[in-house]
Amino acid sequence: MKQFFTLITATCLLCSFSISAGIDEIIGALKTGNATQIAKYFDNTVEITLPEKSNSYSKSQGEMILKDFFNTYPVKSFEILHKGQNAGSEYFIGKLVTKTGTFRTTVFMKQKGDRQTLQEIRFENM
Repeated sequence: MKQFFTLITATCLLCSFSISAGIDEIIGALKTGNATQIAKYFDNTVEITLPEKSNSYSKSQGEMILKDFFNTYPVKSFEILHKGQNAGSEYFIGKLVTKTGTFRTTVFMKQKGDRQTLQEIRFENM
């Protein structure tokens, strides 16, 4: 019985490290405006909200939309304002400072099987 609980605890810890690693990579990519790195975590479809538009996109379309956004708004810095969890999902809210504006950025992640996926990313004018 003790081995069973040890195995369950170890599995939970590995899953939480995996989730944190994904979020940390996305945060790092936001700091540099790296759309390709962010797109690695996209689900089959991803909801992207920008100041000018909002829609669901495929992985490849979403990556192109983010690349265009980062070309239009070159990133100067990104800082986390809040992180949280809700019903097996994780999210974080941050402040993205670009050369031409500042955006409240919200990212929603969900565990799908053994992989963490990015479900939604929002950039809203501050």
